[in-house]
Amino acid sequence: MKHRSQRFIWLLVCTLLVLGAFRTAAAETLTINAAINKAGRQRMLSQRIAKAYCQIGLGVETERSKRILDQSVALFDKQLVELKAFAPTPEVKETYGKLEQAWLSYKALLSGSEPNLESAKKVAQASDDVLKLANEGTVQLEKHSGTTMGKLINVAGRQRMLSQRIAMFNMFRAWGITSAQMTRDLDAAVKEFAAAQEFLAAAPQNTAAISGELQLANAQWLFFDEALKQAAGTRAEQLRNIATTSERILQVMDRVTGMYEVTTK
Repeated sequence: MKHRSQRFIWLLVCTLLVLGAFRTAAAETLTINAAINKAGRQRMLSQRIAKAYCQIGLGVETERSKRILDQSVALFDKQLVELKAFAPTPEVKETYGKLEQAWLSYKALLSGSEPNLESAKKVAQASDDVLKLANEGTVQLEKHSGTTMGKLINVAGRQRMLSQRIAMFNMFRAWGITSAQMTRDLDAAVKEFAAAQEFLAAAPQNTAAISGELQLANAQWLFFDEALKQAAGTRAEQLRNIATTSERILQVMDRVTGMYEVTTK
């Protein structure tokens, strides 16, 4: 028994040392541009997780939605550790402490049972709580960078979130979860996405590759807008189209954000 207890303590010490080393490495290797990118990605994940949760409950691309949910939760966990370790100011550190607490509450809702309507209502609120704190952290990091490129990384990264937020609201609505505020938030997200694309397209820092990706994102946005307004076909088909086109926009804007992260113009 004593030997087993000593082994447990040894394993615990080893685990803490590994975690400590990981946090130190994360803090040392993360640049401010990479931190803004990851911080912005946390915003997106907060909405993507809720979207995937609803899709599972609605039977939309069920197996793929389960993979998206699991991968998104794991990525949020990983990036949260990195961002907490990187936090360059007490203000940023405090924000990520608050985010961690909100995230733990959110994550608990996801693992309790199979997606259901009652839990989905709580997921809607929790996703919003996490989004607000994740956005606060991103804005603080952009301010800390004090560069135009930091602003572009933030705006491009936010487009990822908006693609998921718009799809998420439509999934909630399909499940019968809606409100006047949700409708206003959906309209605001659609308008913000369009305005931000114009802002990014006009950026003098754009390379030919970035401009090409932004044009591709605009083309995908047209498909997305069609899916949102789809009149023909079944409701199931419309939700499937919303799910898939939102993922395509996410992929393109994630590439754009990564390009801004390493651009030295």
